[in-house]
Amino acid sequence: MRFTLKGAAAMLALTTALAGPASAELTGNLRIFFNDQNPAPRAAMEGMVERFQAMHPDLNIELTLIDREANKTQIRNYLTANAPDVNGWYAGNRMRPYVSAGLFEDVSDLWEGPMGEELASTLPALTLDGKQWGVPYSYYQWGIYYREDIYNELGLTAATTWDEEKANCQVILDSGRKCYAIGSRHPWTTGGWFDYLNLRTNGYDFHMELTAGEVAWTDDRVRETFAKWRELLDMGAFIDNPTAYDWQEALPFVVNGEATAYLMGNFVVAPLREAGMTDDTLGFYPFPEITPGIARAEDAPTDTLHIPAQAQNKDNARAFLLYVASAENQSIVNEVLGQLPINSNAEVSDDKFIRAGFEMLSTAPGGIAQFFDRDTDAEMASAGMEGFQEFMMFPDNLDDILNRLEAVRQRVNSR
Repeated sequence: MRFTLKGAAAMLALTTALAGPASAELTGNLRIFFNDQNPAPRAAMEGMVERFQAMHPDLNIELTLIDREANKTQIRNYLTANAPDVNGWYAGNRMRPYVSAGLFEDVSDLWEGPMGEELASTLPALTLDGKQWGVPYSYYQWGIYYREDIYNELGLTAATTWDEEKANCQVILDSGRKCYAIGSRHPWTTGGWFDYLNLRTNGYDFHMELTAGEVAWTDDRVRETFAKWRELLDMGAFIDNPTAYDWQEALPFVVNGEATAYLMGNFVVAPLREAGMTDDTLGFYPFPEITPGIARAEDAPTDTLHIPAQAQNKDNARAFLLYVASAENQSIVNEVLGQLPINSNAEVSDDKFIRAGFEMLSTAPGGIAQFFDRDTDAEMASAGMEGFQEFMMFPDNLDDILNRLEAVRQRVNSR
């Protein structure tokens, strides 16, 4: 369903009492299409619009909310016919089809000033062909959430290297527990494991080339990533029968201490707390280094705003994106979202895990990946995650899995 927050009849009106002087004179129109109707994202975007409207009272702002899934099918249509001035989308290879088709505006000029330094952690994710094509406003971290109390009981500390990770895992296994919970009935959870193993084994640039379809799945470097994964599988590191559970159904293994860690996004914290875990029993650490010297890159799905190439009010749109990127705005927005600001000067919630994620992402020298199913063509992503799911259950099938994935890559590239 679609909502318009300023405009014609049968639309939902946004009525606000605005106060304070405008910081600069903008006139004319600004049409924004935002790709989320859920309560927190909606409140965050409405707040951005209200504050920007207060700064520019002579500007006519029209905000249209579009369901997240519906937007995925509508975006190409509205970018080519009566395009808005700003639209919501995603970073990484999700931008590529619209950049390649000439439907997104080059906004590299915005990144040349202080904004580029403040948002530096996401620069690679917003860059294609050496240019920047949007502005990020929020992201959230992935990493290893672990039973800190059990680690303390066993005399363990969070690993920083692959050898330390495996050594810790062996101690955990010897104590009668599993090292990792995972629910892979819906195979997207396996994408996190592949992302981190590949990022740490081969680095960000190779990972992005692979997810962009530029590298064969039968490449020896891909095999090395799966070899690292198999080291854990052969140890028996994961819970048994992970395909029997979705990601939430696997949480009790951690809560009950039957498994000591979960590689997941920060959204895992809320249900773990609801199940009784506290900041004393739950900890967090980044996925450890595998290949020494490879710059640390992280998975952090990033929400972005873009200017369509056919926008009618590009100067107003650029001014809005500069405000979106500001530390002040990102502090407010991400407090509403319960996520992380990207601007390195923004204020961060006192929450233990939000602060840990902010420190980890804002200091990631290797780049920010978007997660496998965002960085990859949709057909390739589906086949890839099904292959990862199969590999975890039947690792001896690796050759068949990689050959199938390579066939999909070639078919996708031939379109």
